[in-house]
This record gives sequence, structure tokens and C-alpha cells, in this order.
Amino acid sequence: MNDDQSNHPHNILYIFTDDQSFRSVSCYPEAHSWISTPNIDRLAHEGMRFSNCYTSAWCAPSRATYLTGKLPHGVMSMHLPSSYPNYVRDPDQCPYWLENLRENGWYTGIVGKWHTGPDHGHGRYWDFSAIWDHSQPEKYGPYYVNQNMSINGGPPEPVGGYSTDNYTEYALEFLRGRAEEPDKPWHLWLCYDAVHGPWEVADRHLQDYPDVSQVPTPEDIYPPRPTKATHMRDYGVWREGDQGQPVGIRDGRTLTDWEQQYNRGVRALDEGVGRVIGALEEMGQLDDTLVVFTSDQGFAWGQHGFRLKVAPYDANIKAPMIMRMPGRIPSGTVCDVPIGGQDIPPTFLSLIGMEQPWKMHGEDLTPLLFDPNAKWDRPLLMECTGHYFGEDTDVGCGEPIGNPPIPWWVSLCTEKYKYIRWLVPGEIEEMYDLENDPEELENLALESDYHELLAQLRQGTIDELRRTDAGMVDNLPPVKVMTREQLLGGADR
Repeated sequence: MNDDQSNHPHNILYIFTDDQSFRSVSCYPEAHSWISTPNIDRLAHEGMRFSNCYTSAWCAPSRATYLTGKLPHGVMSMHLPSSYPNYVRDPDQCPYWLENLRENGWYTGIVGKWHTGPDHGHGRYWDFSAIWDHSQPEKYGPYYVNQNMSINGGPPEPVGGYSTDNYTEYALEFLRGRAEEPDKPWHLWLCYDAVHGPWEVADRHLQDYPDVSQVPTPEDIYPPRPTKATHMRDYGVWREGDQGQPVGIRDGRTLTDWEQQYNRGVRALDEGVGRVIGALEEMGQLDDTLVVFTSDQGFAWGQHGFRLKVAPYDANIKAPMIMRMPGRIPSGTVCDVPIGGQDIPPTFLSLIGMEQPWKMHGEDLTPLLFDPNAKWDRPLLMECTGHYFGEDTDVGCGEPIGNPPIPWWVSLCTEKYKYIRWLVPGEIEEMYDLENDPEELENLALESDYHELLAQLRQGTIDELRRTDAGMVDNLPPVKVMTREQLLGGADR
């Protein structure tokens, strides 16, 4: 690794959107041809695009992982004392590394959505904060409009307007303050709440993408899916409408209408990115700043029957991830290595030359930032444990999450294969060849020729759970190993 200090970022801008699929960013080849996100695309043209980013399974654990560097099973003391989304945690048992960053002379800021409980940490984690707290909806209001925000630790106050634009304005306020102290390094975590449901669109974008007549129908939008896990075989929130298009079972709106609205919501995000990057250019700090754009996870529109995140399939959880820093990250490059949200804190700390304050679960990605084709043989562990964190996940099997509900799961991803273990007693496993079956339609776990590889990935998952001190590893429900013929014929092995 090159230790030249000129290649260390002076600042870090971490842009974190909500429920934004990689398919909603036009520089990704999987995006619809009509989608346009020129400002986000600029970051990819001038930096590195990661084609396989899995920040988490859903909103709260994604944020907790960034603040701790740990997967949900390692986020101790965080729990729901009452109903969702009212998380609380003990900061002594569950510290956030941003406190250590401040102690090392960095000026820190957060703008936008907060989702890890009422302890916002202004003055401890943040020098500047403008927070909409989803953990307290009765005080802070809904998504997008009529929001109240806590500014620099104050009580929530009404801010009016449209949330995406509001958060951009607060980010610009943060940057104006940094222009007055150009020698002091800073970190800004810009947490947009778009494009989370209800997918409210800014008035100026209501007529965008007018020529979208029909989006392609995902191959397995309707059940049955006979070779997937039990709950997946009949899963679905879509039906075939009178005109042949998929429509929502509950609302009767077409898939095309929903995707059009969703991507219209991304337009204000793209504008916000452009304004923030433009401000950095005017300050003369853009090329001294590591700019990272990602989302808390992706979102499925029809794939496997979903209109949801949470599930372990790429369509549900794969997010965009783009990093820009001239002199450090080669421009216009693409990295296919699967990376996770747990990898981001170790990478940031490595890039600024700071030791990890505790054992984190992820890997330092800096070798890939020099060379996206660098040798990389570390698998990526992912998990979903519903609303449960830390010691509460030790049971290995708990209450599902989502509507319709999705069971807990663990997964292991390599550059070619993905392994999925549903934490349900006696359930089959799933395994997909991501190179040849990117839509994850053919479950290779049922093919006897792949059972040796299946056993290796199963053991690799257990090894990663042990490496990351997961208490659940000794309580995982047993799996059922079967062939396709046995499953479809109803015979156990």
C-alpha cells in the first residue's frame, strides 16, 4: 500500500440514500435505459463503481453497521423496548467510532435520517447535526414533508419543504462552515431519506420520464417458485392485470407506475449530489475529499414477487456504491468484488491512517481502491436477524420481518456464487451462480453435482460467523439437503 500522505483524504463525504437500488443509477448497466442520474454518474466516471455492494438487509442495521463496523449480531445492547421503530442502546456497550474520529481532530457532521434510537450524540459524535429521527415519528413527523428536525442537538422543530432538498441545504451549510477552516479535516454523513416509501416525488419531477409505457416484467414475479425455500414458493404481492401488466394486489397500480414514481424520486437525490459536489469544487476541496455514494440497501420491484428489501437476493438488497478520490482511486473503473457495509469503517480508518478502536467485522478495501482487479479471496458474510441485534440474535432463529414476513437468514457471497441459509428448522438452502444466473432463478443447492461446493460454502458461512463472534453460530437451525427430484417429489434425504 502506498503510504504517501498526499494520497490520504483530507475529508470524507459519505452520501447515504435510503432504499435505493443499484438499478436506479444510470451508470449501472442493469438500470432501465430511460433512467438519468448524471451527477451520480459523474462520480463513477471520475472514480470507481462497485458492481456488488451489500450494505445491509434493511435500514436500521445498515446504519448501526456503519456506526460500529459490526454486523447486527455484534451491535450489543441495541433493542426495541416497545414497538418499532423505537430502538434504544447503551452507548457504553455499543460505542460509535465517530467519537474516536473527533478525538483525533476531525470535525464531524450528520445530516438527515437517523434510525438507531434517541441518543443522537451531538457534541459526542457530531460537531454539526441536522437530524430527522425515524426512531421517534411522533416527534419528527413522516418521510418527505411536514418534518421536524433537531438542529445541533436542539429540540425538533418544523422545517417545511421537501426532505431531499432540506438535507441538501443543511449539507451546504456544513460545507460553508468548513470553508472557513480549510486546514481542519472533516467527515460528513449525508443521510437522505429518499427513496424510501411512500416514494413522494418533488413537484418539479412529477412529469419526468413521461414516455415510459411498460417496464419489463421480472421472470419470476408470480408464484410458484418450486425450488426456492418454502416461504418463497408462493410469495408475492403482484398479480397479472387486465392489460397483462403486473399490478399490486393491494392497490391495483401497475409495476410500471410504481417504478416510474420511484425513479422520479431519485431525480431530486441526483440534483442534491450535484449541488454538494459543486460546492466542494467552489471551495477547492473536491479533490482532497473522499466522496462515497451508496444506499442503506436496495429494493426489489417485482423480482421474486417482491416490493421490498430484506430478502437475501441481489434484487432486494444490492445497492449502488461509488468512490471518488483522484490520485488514490483510478477514474472510470469498476470493481466486481462483493463488498459489505461492514467494510466501510475499516476502509475509511485505513485511508486516514487511524487504527480501528475495536475489532470490526469488515475488511480494509484499500487494495481494491488501487487496483479493482487485485487478488481478493475473502468471502462476504451477510445476515438478516429482523429487529434483533447483539445478544438477542444468539437464539439463531427469531421473529420474521416484512410484510409478507421474511425469516432470518445468513448468506455468504463470493465473486461467483451466493449461498443462502434460511434460519428456519429443516429448510432447504439456496445457492446461485451469480455470473451465469444474475437473476437468481436456478437454485443449485438442489443439484447433486454442486453438493460438495454447497458444503464448502455452508462451512465458510459458519467460519465467518465464528470469526465475527456470532453467538448464533451454535444455535443455527438444521438444514435439509435435498436434490431437485426429491424436493419436487416430496421425498426427504
